Amino acid sequence: MLIAIDGPAGAGKSTVARAVADALGFTYLDSGAMYRCVALAALSRGIALDDAAALGGITRELVIDPRPGRVMLDGENVTAAIRAPEVGDAASRISVHPQVRAAMLDRQRALIATGRYVAEGRDIGTVVAPAAELKVFLTASDDERVRRRAEQTGEPADSVRESLRDRDRRDSEREHAPLHAADDAVELDTTGLDAEQVTARVVELARERGLA
Repeated sequence: MLIAIDGPAGAGKSTVARAVADALGFTYLDSGAMYRCVALAALSRGIALDDAAALGGITRELVIDPRPGRVMLDGENVTAAIRAPEVGDAASRISVHPQVRAAMLDRQRALIATGRYVAEGRDIGTVVAPAAELKVFLTASDDERVRRRAEQTGEPADSVRESLRDRDRRDSEREHAPLHAADDAVELDTTGLDAEQVTARVVELARERGLA
């Protein structure tokens, strides 16, 4: 059983997905953290971010364990390390490669097939699990997304705005699995709403569909 929560960076996916999982007793899966692990490994090993073949290779070789509350990479706790801004930017750049996405697709499908999950990302409901029982696509105004991300990272708002603009362009224009809402997704604009309000709405949707 799967609840898929997709949307652009800064729309509130991680916070809401984690809270929904807690509320329903599901397991939370942060797919973005998995891409960040590959990015961190690539940066650490000096692999060029445009070397699609090499990046696809390490995506299949790395031992990535996205446990609730912490993320392990080859046995090391990288929960904090993968949240560095440069890792996030690298993750966005490597995610455009079909070799990386194909390898990650196998990993993610294997994980969510093992139980009840709330998974968040940018293509969970469209590519990873198009048969998910509930698909939610979160959006927010550009200003709201900038504010949230700046609060999370401590970066200046202007830098965050530029970074989000670049990430949106890469996500929406990439040839393989571009960012868009699934046809049967419920779209929720989170502008002006707090995490509790959005979480309550997603939990309500899950209960309406008999998922909890």
